[in-house]
Amino acid sequence: MSSENEIPDGAAGGGAAAGEPPEQLALIRETVRKAKVPRAKPRTWRGAALAKELPVARIVVNKGVLHLDRYFDYAVPEELDEAAQPGVRVRVRFGAGSHQVRGGRREGGRLIDGFLVERLAASDYNGPLAALADVVSPEPVLGPELLGLARAVADRYAGSLADVLQLAIPPRSARAESKPSPEPLPPPAAPEPGTWARYERGPAFLESLAGGGSPRAVWNALPGPHWAEELARAVAAALASGRGALVVVPDGRAVSRVDAALTAVLGEGRHAVLTAEAGPEKRYAQWLAVRRGSVRAVVGTRAAMFAPVRDLGLVVIWDDGDGSHSEPHAPQPHARDVLLLRAAHDRCAFLLGSTSCTVEAAQLVESGWALPLVAGREQVRAAAPRVRTVGDEQLARDEAARAARLPSLAWEAVRNGLKTGPVLVQVPRRGYVPRLACERCRTPARCRHCAGPLEAPEQQELRCGWCGRGAPDWHCVECGATRLRAQVVGARRTAEELGRAFPAVPVRTSGRDHVLDSVPGRPALVVSTPGAEPVAEGGYAAALLLDGWAMLSRPDLRAGEEALRRWIDAASLVRGQGDGGTVVVVAEPTLRPVQALVRWDPVGHAQRELAERAELGFPPVSRMASVAGPQEALAGFLAAARLPPDAEILGPVPLPVVRPGGPQRPGDPPPGESWDRALLRVPPGSGAALAASLKAARAARSTRGEPAPIRIRVDPPDIG
Repeated sequence: MSSENEIPDGAAGGGAAAGEPPEQLALIRETVRKAKVPRAKPRTWRGAALAKELPVARIVVNKGVLHLDRYFDYAVPEELDEAAQPGVRVRVRFGAGSHQVRGGRREGGRLIDGFLVERLAASDYNGPLAALADVVSPEPVLGPELLGLARAVADRYAGSLADVLQLAIPPRSARAESKPSPEPLPPPAAPEPGTWARYERGPAFLESLAGGGSPRAVWNALPGPHWAEELARAVAAALASGRGALVVVPDGRAVSRVDAALTAVLGEGRHAVLTAEAGPEKRYAQWLAVRRGSVRAVVGTRAAMFAPVRDLGLVVIWDDGDGSHSEPHAPQPHARDVLLLRAAHDRCAFLLGSTSCTVEAAQLVESGWALPLVAGREQVRAAAPRVRTVGDEQLARDEAARAARLPSLAWEAVRNGLKTGPVLVQVPRRGYVPRLACERCRTPARCRHCAGPLEAPEQQELRCGWCGRGAPDWHCVECGATRLRAQVVGARRTAEELGRAFPAVPVRTSGRDHVLDSVPGRPALVVSTPGAEPVAEGGYAAALLLDGWAMLSRPDLRAGEEALRRWIDAASLVRGQGDGGTVVVVAEPTLRPVQALVRWDPVGHAQRELAERAELGFPPVSRMASVAGPQEALAGFLAAARLPPDAEILGPVPLPVVRPGGPQRPGDPPPGESWDRALLRVPPGSGAALAASLKAARAARSTRGEPAPIRIRVDPPDIG
């Protein structure tokens, strides 16, 4: 490998690495040392014929309450000695009264599931132990590597080990366990660089992987259809070294593309696909094939981040800014951070790839923990489409914009694009008119009675979306104007307007209710919401990105980053400018995300965002946790928690009340309830202490049986 293209090896926690690792990786050293947590007093039991060797089983019970986040010792009956091996699923008596014995019979307690962690010759508890009730299956599903990873994730996110194991190990299927897994295939040959040659360090990255190295890189992928094949070649290089590889992508459509690319590059039988869409039995069978070592490569959605790949040599996450990578169930880990922990713990290669760039990715590069994998500007200009902008003031003055909200520039792009292929139209939301605002000053139109948003669904009379009251005499409270405009016109209405404007052209829609995977390469208008854009055969001839100001004006720290990511994802489906590909974005041209799109410079945008957050003390430069609950309960929790001395409390502030029957996101309060939220911020180096203090405080509340809920989320993705 040539020195000019060399990517140095080394892993956090061992070996040399360029620069200090980011704070979110530094805690791996501590969590590995704390893999064995304190044990509670086990339940008592008498009269059982115990196993002659290693008669004590250490169990983690399947109860996610924090005050029970520890191991429990049980006696191993002689009849279960052979089956009760480390890693198997077991059932034990647990709960009030399970320690009591009357005439050799248990009284109280109930049977619950758990996992056998290890067998011991003796327990440090000086009384008799309760006996294992049963071994559910002799299949060992919890190995020491997975257990260590689950403990590290639980500690990082102030959660319980049991909750993480529920995410990491799929439900059992007896039929899948009874079927033998195929024999493993020998390692494939090292792949050719292929389109990796377009990147300055691309061939060197593959060469390092194939040679057994552990390079760590943040990859800014060029637009176009080649990213899936490039991922497959990176996996093939890791497999060529005799190691395994894991790829996590945001959704089933991306899984299908990488699955097809892996089959084309590796051939049949060398990789497993882990998605919920496969069904419980098939997914568990694939998971078992991975755990048994029959296959060494995995591609899947979020839950695959815990896949027990043997001899892990490479972990990959694609499009880490996609919200699908954030787990909604406790303790709500993010796939990117789980894979970072795996890379540091297993000392394997790490690849974060996306056509865009998050601030977390920029931080990995700035810290020196990972190196950039980027293409030269000439390659970028050749692969990216031409991007043109239309400001909102230009849109208002343009006569052509009165039909379908399209300015003359967009009309021209659509007409020219339809001569050679399909045209993509991205709208921020689905539906007819989700929100209304003053036409003059854009102040949101709200109900005078409850401050709810005013709506006019399908041209009906104006009414409140919360209380349902009509508002026939509405006027703007800021400027007094009486005319309304749609803050965002959804996919259905946009499709109808475009259909009237281009009556001879077929119009297709792709959104939440019906997502298209692909469309033919013949002329058509494809109206899509962000993230639902289908792939066009041969690429789109043009794309229109409408209502950009609505995406940029969200009250969220990530609004600019997210808008740019959505735009670049859509624009990456358009042909390069050498083939006539054009993108028109309707947004203020001087705004930073718009300029980053025009220059096709998501990395520069992320670097500037990171610098600003460093000045303001915002994540990912700092560590942050969100704590929410009823007002009195939250105040009591914050007063009792022993937070780190350098912790800063922001708030509390009231959370919006979720109306009954309305949409609810993870972390929202129960419908109709009034909750407050506080943000806790600590500087780098104190994240582990913050998580530990929050976990201890919530465990204390659980022990006392306090009924009011408190929700904690470490590193929340949305702090707007």
